[in-house]
Amino acid sequence: MKPSTKDTPAFRDAAHRRSSAGSFSTGASAYDLARPSYPVEVTALLAETGTPSPATVVDVGAGTGKLTSLLATAGHRVLACDPSADMVRALRRNHPGIPAWRATAEQTALADATVDAYTAAQTWHWVDPTRASAEADRVVRPGGALLLCWNTLDVRHPWVLRLSRIMHSGDVQRQGFYPDVRAPWRLREERRLTWIQGVSTFDLFDLMATRSYWLRAGERTREKMTANLTWYLYERLGFGPGQLVPLPYRTDAFLYRRG
Repeated sequence: MKPSTKDTPAFRDAAHRRSSAGSFSTGASAYDLARPSYPVEVTALLAETGTPSPATVVDVGAGTGKLTSLLATAGHRVLACDPSADMVRALRRNHPGIPAWRATAEQTALADATVDAYTAAQTWHWVDPTRASAEADRVVRPGGALLLCWNTLDVRHPWVLRLSRIMHSGDVQRQGFYPDVRAPWRLREERRLTWIQGVSTFDLFDLMATRSYWLRAGERTREKMTANLTWYLYERLGFGPGQLVPLPYRTDAFLYRRG
């Protein structure tokens, strides 16, 4: 069993990409509880590369507000959008003072030159990179930035690689990958981080239930996934129910400015 060698997930066509991304139309509460936040070094990229502070930032594909929260804590004025009504409702509950609305990365509904930075966490692989790059160029002011980041299970650990396959957790971007970002944006800085999240074995079942594969699956497929994960955690690895497990992650973050 080998890790992915790809830079991005493989979709048959644009319709397949959109339908896969559309799986997140439900499950926001589970997503909010199970998915981790991001290291502070991600938002520090903005300050380190000349973005004004505080800045006006639009967090695109914001989900329940994982990165949104970090940006606000860093002192920025944050706007947030996501195509899922369920995600936007959760975001508004979590961050009632932050304007949030339904929109896509390709059509944010913002006016021209509105923000100092456009951020997208766990999002860019779902978008049309040509249209999303152009939209970022349209809404970001001169001198502004585009910031992309991902959390990924660190599959260099063999047990985590097998876990990711059982969970269909998205081992689809190789270590050292670069996202597909189009002109006029050029990569200026990147951060490659590894870290550990303490989770219980129960949390791993909740995490599996936030994956797009699970959300699109029927009941029989979900039962099979649950049985496979139960066997792997409790029989193959010998963990106990509820036992605390150190789950390795990697974070890849990329800061772009115009060429």
